Amino acid sequence: MKFRDRLVQERAELQKRDDETAEDRAPVTLDQQSVGRLSRMDAMQQQAMAAAQARRRAGRAKAIEEALRRIDDDEFGWCQSCGEAIVEARLDLDPTAAMCVACAR
Repeated sequence: MKFRDRLVQERAELQKRDDETAEDRAPVTLDQQSVGRLSRMDAMQQQAMAAAQARRRAGRAKAIEEALRRIDDDEFGWCQSCGEAIVEARLDLDPTAAMCVACAR
């Protein structure tokens, strides 16, 4: 199924990015001798941005897992609210969509 393949590939890419940026999310050390105040502030800002990106990736990964579960349960492509079919164009845009356009509004 094309959607399963896309979701599995995206999940792998998210995991790879998460692994690559683990160091960026590490706590910033407070070493007054080697790093100036502005450099520390910049490092802390970079760490906060990396943590926010990791949270977004985790949310997307959860949505992917839920979509894969729906595929396994033969519920994929059906609105979780009204039970009607979700148009394929919507699923092409975002295969994690769990509701039709009308219910999503």
